[in-house]
Amino acid sequence: MDEPPGVNILVIGVGNPYRRDDGAGLAAARKLRDLAGDSSAVAEHGGEGAALLDLWKGAAVLILLDAVQSGAKPGTIHRLDASSQPLPAALFRTSTHAFSIAQAVELARALGELPQRVIVYGIEGKEFESGTGLSGEVEEGVVGLVERVRNEIRALRISEHPKG
Repeated sequence: MDEPPGVNILVIGVGNPYRRDDGAGLAAARKLRDLAGDSSAVAEHGGEGAALLDLWKGAAVLILLDAVQSGAKPGTIHRLDASSQPLPAALFRTSTHAFSIAQAVELARALGELPQRVIVYGIEGKEFESGTGLSGEVEEGVVGLVERVRNEIRALRISEHPKG
């Protein structure tokens, strides 16, 4: 991705690839990893809360990618800053995880284990029934999500090391 090195940034794509659009966060993480090679920390995760807390331990900046359902147009990208305020639990109501991303973030906040900066990207899903593969709208949205996350990582790294 050709970003300057610097701040410890971890990207985690969360989801279930066997529940159609619920796999959008995983698909985005996979594409980011392919583009980044070994230069960025990108992980895929099924979303189990306690394991997520262990996975993001030590990260200065955490970027979470997950499917959401708010009623917006499928493929819509939502960006939320959870660094200092709770995530809207209703956005993650279709979660297939033991408990939602919003609950995992709040548990980490209560335990004092939340990274300094937490950005959550939710991609609006359409189909959450059993099966594999993303709907067309969500597949297109993943492309835009990957670009937005790449730009965010670039901006974070540059802001940590401004050219003098």
